[in-house]
Amino acid sequence: MHLAKLKLRDFRNIRRLDIAFESGFHVLLGLNAQGKTNLLEAVYLLATLRSFRGVGNAQIIRHGQKAFFAGGLSLGETESDICYYWSSAQRKLSVNEKPMRRVADYLGTLRTVVFCAEDALLVIGPAKTRRRFLDLLLTQTLPGYLERMHRYTEALRSRNALFKHDTPDLELLDSFTQEMVVNGEKIIAARRNLVKELSPLVRLNYRKIADKPEDASIAYAPNVREDFAVDLAKSKVRELRYRTTLIGPHRDELTLNIDGQSAAQFASEGQKRTFAIALKMAQADFLGGIHGSPPILLIDDVMGELDVGRRAGLMPLISRTGQALGQVFMTCTEENWPGELSGNLHRWQVKQGSLKRVS
Repeated sequence: MHLAKLKLRDFRNIRRLDIAFESGFHVLLGLNAQGKTNLLEAVYLLATLRSFRGVGNAQIIRHGQKAFFAGGLSLGETESDICYYWSSAQRKLSVNEKPMRRVADYLGTLRTVVFCAEDALLVIGPAKTRRRFLDLLLTQTLPGYLERMHRYTEALRSRNALFKHDTPDLELLDSFTQEMVVNGEKIIAARRNLVKELSPLVRLNYRKIADKPEDASIAYAPNVREDFAVDLAKSKVRELRYRTTLIGPHRDELTLNIDGQSAAQFASEGQKRTFAIALKMAQADFLGGIHGSPPILLIDDVMGELDVGRRAGLMPLISRTGQALGQVFMTCTEENWPGELSGNLHRWQVKQGSLKRVS
């Protein structure tokens, strides 16, 4: 899979951009605050309809404008011409001129994995960051998962709203409880199966990039200990007291350990970076295995943060993606782009939101 064309209007500091890309390695060169990361963000947005920087779409609109447009031509199993217009008042998403009414019907049209500074939150951030990591991967690989998550979330919100009343309608509460259980059990099963498949990939990728032999492991820690319906029934008195839902997959955790100890608590900064990259490498390997072709890799100034050994461990993934007619976009300054890559690179100069090929 690769992005053959990218079209942007009023996106961050980019006023207008129309550009074509081949498969292979694309190095985006330039000083800080010129728009290199904005280009990666645009590609990621076309894949997920959200920014990897953790901001809302309103913050993506170029200063002084009211909307942005992002479009692209994705070449994979099929050819997809993507058009996405967003303003506070109107949102339009289409593929090959066909309106996309549901996000679930769109996800998977373009597949990406991003490596960026925010990845550190996978290790040191709150549990919701790791749940989001699992859920994004499941929405890209398991049909119906996003819709099931939506139904669960809506039932959870409705249930919590009832708890705010001084005398909740218990019959209505039970109906929302049943909806939560039906969808929550499926979510738990999907997450458990995913972690089982990701675990050996994480362990292997960590060993590839670690500077010494260490065992990295992940484990699914569901909030539901026994039967979901039984656990909810047991916690009902406490929930009425605290006026919120205390049990369910919205409180799940993904534990990360190195040699049996918590990575967040005991790992060095280098080990934490290595673990975050290993998780993303596992994500790319899993997507490639499911779909038969690698996702687009977006690498944002990660190389400069890695020592020689860890950087050498990441390079095979990048090389495999390029050799499989995949695509890699990597931001660098002129001084630190990785010489380990082959000479077959497409170099681009990014300056004040414009993009120019470098011969």
